[in-house]
Amino acid sequence: MPTRSRPREVASVEPAIRSRYLATVGTTTRRYGAAVTRLPALSVIGTPTKRNALLEVAAEADRRGFAGLASPGVHGNLALCGSLAHVTHEIPFWTSIQPIYHSHHAEVAITAGHLAEVSGGRFRLGLGVSHAPAMDRLGIDTGRPLGDMRAYVEGIRATERASGALPPILLATLRDKMLDLAVEVADGAIWANASRSHTPTQVGRIAGSMRDGFFLGNMVPTVIDADRDAARAIHRRTLGGYVVLPNYRNYWKQAGYAEEMTAIEAALAAGDRDALPGLMTDRWLDDCTISGSPTEVRDQLESWFDIGVLPIAVMSSTSGGQLHAIGQLFELYA
Repeated sequence: MPTRSRPREVASVEPAIRSRYLATVGTTTRRYGAAVTRLPALSVIGTPTKRNALLEVAAEADRRGFAGLASPGVHGNLALCGSLAHVTHEIPFWTSIQPIYHSHHAEVAITAGHLAEVSGGRFRLGLGVSHAPAMDRLGIDTGRPLGDMRAYVEGIRATERASGALPPILLATLRDKMLDLAVEVADGAIWANASRSHTPTQVGRIAGSMRDGFFLGNMVPTVIDADRDAARAIHRRTLGGYVVLPNYRNYWKQAGYAEEMTAIEAALAAGDRDALPGLMTDRWLDDCTISGSPTEVRDQLESWFDIGVLPIAVMSSTSGGQLHAIGQLFELYA
């Protein structure tokens, strides 16, 4: 795969900010007895009627020292990042991800430059190709993901004279070719719903000389509930929207779950979507999500740090919505 002799220079941010960027994973810790636990990042979605409450939660995450705020590609994530720049002071934040087919690269570059400047270098631009069904709903014709992504990143970098200093660019990745492209043209990579057991193999593709300066994160569905079956039921609903996507099924086959994915494909071919939850095995689910008691969840989040990947907790709850679930995460690290 492509390698660099050294990490891509993040020359577009001030030296002090750059040093914080290059040491993202595992820098914020809390002590629990004799153990020191690193704080994860968390996903924040600006859903209608709850945006102001979410900004209060984001400010609280900043005060508590969480590792970052990730804004998924729904409900205007660049707009949310504009608000995050002003209600937080220390915490990094990023789009996770901004779909490249939604906006022209020049507009995104100028917005990204603005966010990087007004946040003091805390913003990062996460880009992705999104998913075919989402693009189809919008009537957007897409091309070849790797070629389109390469061209989009090149276009953004070529716009720097108009945008001002650009933030680090992160690419959404699943399989090896997009990870290789991220290593070649970007400053980091973000998975979503990645297999914990398979990720070390992919991390091993990145040359050791650049791992310290290359951002790696995973958006991991997380439910804090000692009733594992109840938590898994939430995860099955969450991942039900992903197992219908061919690119995700191909990734999970590569990760060691060919039997589960083949059975799901057979059910989809038969038009039997009601069968899908029963085909999503606990073995697969527990490898791609986090659930359990507070101690179990904290240990599972910590395990992602151990393989060099920042866990980005995508919180759900068996007893409430997004804000309630994030509150449970705060309690976990109080």
